Amino acid sequence: MSAGRVLITGCSSGIGLDAARRLQAEGWSVVATCRKPDDIAARQAEGMECLHLDLSDEDSVTTCVMQALAGGPVDALVNNAAFALPGAVEDMPRGAMRAIMETNLLGTHDLTTRLIPHFRQRGAGRIVTISSVLGLVGIPWRGPYVASKFALEGLTDVLRLEMHGTPVRVVLIEPGPITSRIRENAIPHFERWVNWQDSPRADQYRASLLKRLYEPSGKDRFELPPSAVSDRILTALTAPNPKARYYVTAPTRISAVGRRVLPGRALDWFARRS
Repeated sequence: MSAGRVLITGCSSGIGLDAARRLQAEGWSVVATCRKPDDIAARQAEGMECLHLDLSDEDSVTTCVMQALAGGPVDALVNNAAFALPGAVEDMPRGAMRAIMETNLLGTHDLTTRLIPHFRQRGAGRIVTISSVLGLVGIPWRGPYVASKFALEGLTDVLRLEMHGTPVRVVLIEPGPITSRIRENAIPHFERWVNWQDSPRADQYRASLLKRLYEPSGKDRFELPPSAVSDRILTALTAPNPKARYYVTAPTRISAVGRRVLPGRALDWFARRS
C-alpha cells in the first residue's frame, strides 16, 4: 500500500501523535482523532484533519466514522487509543473493568467493524492495531489493562484469520516500554476507581504503586521513544505482505519467546520480577 488516507486514534500524545506526524511527513493524508477540544485544535494547527472520538461512546464512534468517510475514502486504520488503570485485581470494582473494556476493547472493535465494509467496497484496506507487551504476559498491578490487551489480541487474531482471502489485511504491533503519558493519564482512573486506603494491600500500594504513579522517575529500562513504534506502523501499512505481528523493544521479544517456551512457574517468576 502506498501513501493514502489513514485514520489514527489517540493522537493527543505519545504513540498516536508521533505516528500521525510521521505518516503526514511520509505523504499520508492523516485523519487524527482526539477526545479533548484543545488537542483537536492542536492537531488542526499542524495541518491535520482531526475529529473528535471517544471510544467509550457508541454515538461518538458512529459520528467519527461518518465524518471521516464524508471527507473522502479511508485506506487504513491505526487503532491506538487506550488507557491504563493500575491497581490490584482484587480492588477493581465491576465498573472499573467495564470502563476500561469500553475504550480499549469494545470501542476499538466497534470502530474497526464500521470501517471494514468500506475497505471491502474499495477492494483494499489495512487495519493496524497497537497492543502491548502486556498483551503477551501479565504483571502485577496491571490487571485491567492486561485483560483488555489480552482480549484485543485474541479478537485481532481471529479477525486476521477471518479476513484471509479478502482485500483487508490485519496487523498487530506489540510495543514494550515506550515514552508516553500513559502513567500520568492513568492517575484520574486510579483515583476514581481504586479505594486503596481500605485495601488489605495498602502498605504495598504505599511502597510501590503510589511512588511509581506520583513521584517523578527516569525512563524505564529498555524504554524507547514513540518513533520506534511509528517505524513499525509505517512498515505494517506499506509492506506488500505485512507480518501478523511486529514486536517493539527487547522486553516484548523476550516475553513472546518466554510465553512459548517457559513453564508456568518460570513465567510467573519472570512476570513478578518485571
